[in-house]
Formats: sequence, C-alpha cells, structure tokens
Amino acid sequence: MKTAPLCAVFAGLVALLVAPPIVSAQAPKKTPTVINPPPTAQDWADIAKLPDWSGVWNPKITDQDAQVKTNPPPWNEAAARKVEQMFAEEKAGRPRLIFANCLPEAHPSWMLVTHNAMEMLFTPGRVTMLGESDGNRIRRIYTDGRAHPEASDPTFHGHSIGHWEGDTLVVDTVDILPQAPLAISEAVGLPNNGDMHVIERIHLAEKDILHDDLEIIAPKILTKPWKTTRIFFRQRARKFDIVEGVCATGDLAERVNAEGDHIFVPVEKSEWGHTTAVPAK
Repeated sequence: MKTAPLCAVFAGLVALLVAPPIVSAQAPKKTPTVINPPPTAQDWADIAKLPDWSGVWNPKITDQDAQVKTNPPPWNEAAARKVEQMFAEEKAGRPRLIFANCLPEAHPSWMLVTHNAMEMLFTPGRVTMLGESDGNRIRRIYTDGRAHPEASDPTFHGHSIGHWEGDTLVVDTVDILPQAPLAISEAVGLPNNGDMHVIERIHLAEKDILHDDLEIIAPKILTKPWKTTRIFFRQRARKFDIVEGVCATGDLAERVNAEGDHIFVPVEKSEWGHTTAVPAK
C-alpha cells in the first residue's frame, strides 16, 4: 500500500490550522438594552435621603408681578417693541391671549407666571412636576444620568435632565418648541423662536419656601441670558390638594340631549375669549 508523501501530509495540517472556523448559521442573540430598568430597593432607599418637597406648592404671585418692573427680561430691540405694544393693549382693556387653545403654558412660562398650585413627586431616576389648571402641566426631569437625545424632538416643556448638588436640584432643559412663549404675565409674552435653553437651580430657601433660580437663554429674543427667581410656598392641608383641570370645559356647557345622554355643547365666545351666550337647556 502506498502512503501519501510527507510534504502532502504537512500541507494538509497547515491548511487545517489556518482555515477560518465554521460559523454557525445563527449568530448569538445580543442582550437587549434596558432603557428604563426596574428600580431596586436601594433606589427607593436613596429617595428618602433627598430633601422634603412633599405637599402642594403655590406661587408667590405678588413677587411675579413685582419682577415685571424690577427685573424684566433683556429683550432685543424688536422684541421690546412688541412687548411695549402688549402692555399698551393690556392697559386699554384688550389684553393679548398668550395662553389659548388649550395649549400648555410650556416651559419656562409655567414656572414664571403660573397662578396655580403644583406638586413634585420623587421616584427613582425622575422628578415629576404636576400642575393644576389646564390639564397639560406635567414636567419630567430625568435624574438617572441620561443625556439629552441626540436627535432633537422639540416639545412644549422640552427635555429636562437633572442632578443633585447637595439639596439643590440642577435642571438643564433644551428642545423647547419655538412657539412656546417666554411670558412675564398672562398678557405679555413672546414666542421664543427657537434655541431656547433653560437652567434651573431648585432648592428650599426655608422649610416651607421653595426657590427656582432660572437662567434663560433665548438668543432670538433676548440680548443676554436672563436670570430670575420664582418663589413658591408650601401648603400641607388636604384642602389644598391640586384638582383636575381641563381647559376645554370653559368652552362647553353641560346639557342632557334628547336621548337622555349627558353631553357638552359649545359656548359662543367673543374674539377676546369671553362668554357671550350660553346655549339654552
């Protein structure tokens, strides 16, 4: 019997050693990324270490009004002309409707000019603000270390990320709709027109006094960043709990139709938003 030449055997061994491994037809599955992992017991324990912001918070409206004169935004020339006209219209009894059509007050106007109460809820990785009145007052401030999204998707309240520096919550908000107003009252305010950026430092000034120190960068309507503080005071009694607010109900009247169903029907309004007539029952 003939044997293979030694050189042929050697060549075969080399081919086996350098040949690429056989790859399985099915690649191993990747472990899916958990976007919002379930909180752990330690996450909930850490909540107890945060400052006490429980209860209902009401804005100090007198201070809001005072700052209209003592600390106005640094409007650019074009914006200042529009604001002056708004003040004139308000004085003449024809105030501009800054907040209309059931749209949210948006950020930062909610914090600047609201006359309504709010609550703040702490959960792992997030602070949630709930506001009374128009049914659209909700802010989510992510404290889980995430960054702002790479792809911009503007909203009325923008995208907020925050971190704690001691007992102060530092919040950075971007991606706010250009239509969202920068308002100093319910009758005076302008669309930010894009690229607005808001930095907040929220902290207890006293046991039941909360300060929101805002720095607002709005390059399309301001000449420089505007720094202002808004003050909120705590109410703990249950009678101050925030209530459900649905702005559209102001445009509707409760009626019972011919079939006996309880319904809402439109109420006629003037161009200024005042009720002019209520439909007959």
